[in-house]
Amino acid sequence: MKLIVDRLHVTLDRNPILRDVSLEVREGDVVGLVGPNGSGKSTLLRTVYRSLRPADGVVRVGGDDVWELSPRAAARRTAAVLQDTGGSTTGLTVTEIVALGRAPHHGLLGRDGAEDREAVSDAVDRCGVRPFADRDYASLSGGERQRVLLARALAQKPRLLVLDELTNHLDIRARFELLDLIRATGVTTLAVLHDLDLAARLCDHLVVLCGGTVAAAGPVLKVLSPDLLATVFGVQARTERHADGIIRITYAARPLARDGGAGHGGAGDGRAEDGDHTCPATGAADGRGGARKPPAVSQDDGGRSTASTT
Repeated sequence: MKLIVDRLHVTLDRNPILRDVSLEVREGDVVGLVGPNGSGKSTLLRTVYRSLRPADGVVRVGGDDVWELSPRAAARRTAAVLQDTGGSTTGLTVTEIVALGRAPHHGLLGRDGAEDREAVSDAVDRCGVRPFADRDYASLSGGERQRVLLARALAQKPRLLVLDELTNHLDIRARFELLDLIRATGVTTLAVLHDLDLAARLCDHLVVLCGGTVAAAGPVLKVLSPDLLATVFGVQARTERHADGIIRITYAARPLARDGGAGHGGAGDGRAEDGDHTCPATGAADGRGGARKPPAVSQDDGGRSTASTT
């Protein structure tokens, strides 16, 4: 199912967080949302999974405005997997957690039917959590928990997956295993990722946010150019596809010197909020300064930054 974000504006506490953000994720694609800290990535995800209403613009899943759907109808289309805080003491088993994914289909107080049990069993198997299906969720490792949360999302039978920093705090093996699981689902996916190497490995296309605006969008090799890596992320690097088909990024030994902009690393000034800085790549300001002319971004005829440009 296709996701379209069209000219989205989000303001929090009278501060602009997202400005005229447009993107498209085509059915079956995995699109990575990357950018410095504070660039608006998590805020954008919140608008997509119907947690934060935008001030202007529209989010469409399968052609319908998500804010015109009922919460239950929206949840049947979109499943969100957020960061696990690690402090849960739910008292629920893994299977019970996964079964919560069926709530949009019959409500929390509804009785599970054969279709629900089949969906839960299938998700448990696909995500490899069967060996600890009867354990208390709180007793699991970080990687195991993330698998369970993904299984819960898949039990919803969504048409769109929204993932926020799913691989944070996982060891490298757990990261690769989780990314392989996501790719194997075949579900249209929009994922926030901080690790550019993992984003390049997982994603079909990338959307780069900086200063609350889209700095670039398109195929991984096209987007992660040396100029963009320098301007947005403050590093000297090159991106290339190796003989094994994996795209890898090679970084210089030292980052570029900061020039006072927060685009190089985002929250180096101690501010962690989305959209609280000016992006050197787009010139997008935070309301306290001027703006430079943004670079050209690949767009479709409707003005959307198309993450599926080839």
